[in-house]
Amino acid sequence: MPSFEMLLCPLDAAPLSRTASGLSCPNGHSFDFAKTGYVNLLPVQNKHSKDPGDSKAMVSARREFLESGLYSPIVEEILRSRSADLLSRAITVLDAGCGEGYYTTRIHAANGGGSRVFGIDISKWAIQSASKRSKEIAWVVGSNARIPLPDASLDWLVCTFGFPIFEEFLRVLKPGGWLLMVDPGADHLLEMRRILYPTLKSFTLPYGEQLAGFKPAEVTTARYLAQLSSQAQISQLLSMTPHQHKSPKAGRDALSKLERLDVTVDVCLRWYQKL
Repeated sequence: MPSFEMLLCPLDAAPLSRTASGLSCPNGHSFDFAKTGYVNLLPVQNKHSKDPGDSKAMVSARREFLESGLYSPIVEEILRSRSADLLSRAITVLDAGCGEGYYTTRIHAANGGGSRVFGIDISKWAIQSASKRSKEIAWVVGSNARIPLPDASLDWLVCTFGFPIFEEFLRVLKPGGWLLMVDPGADHLLEMRRILYPTLKSFTLPYGEQLAGFKPAEVTTARYLAQLSSQAQISQLLSMTPHQHKSPKAGRDALSKLERLDVTVDVCLRWYQKL
């Protein structure tokens, strides 16, 4: 069963316990399980919009694209690059910004053996979709800015194309725990970006190589050519990226006319260990 009992109340950080219909804390705050088994721990006062995160349409497009297998080499590299320490025992894992659960469920399937896996995302549509994938993962609507888990409770935290809050990541990881950041590399979707933009900006990592409280451990990559075979796949991939909103209309119009496109997938995996 999912380990919902590890979660904390988002209102007062008190421990949550399971009830007949959901979770509650000693101070009387209660949170019901949705029909598909997830729990919403994102209080209204912590939302920056009425419906934060990815929309229902974006989640649907991402799910269909990922199920095509075009990003499966990224999952394979995540699993291949794990430290032996994460393979030798049952561990507690959080996918921070899990989206519709594609990576989370594959991590769970590979770990198994009593490991406890959490998936958290600010989009209720993403978590609703994710919760239909597996009933053994604790799916939570929540924010990386306030992760509803105790201090030093995680062995491994994964953030895949997400929005990291490193202070929170440091808080919830155990000493010696592992952080994996999965981010675009310099050439990621290069062919698509050349169509979208008149000129390309130079690549910069959105955070420093050195993270306070962590030591860098390993850097590895997943790099290959992905063949998009329809306008639907091209559109789905675009919707998964910031370019959907940042690129000029002329570029998006040009992309919408294509039925095939080969794109470079260039993804960097950076492993850090908490000091």
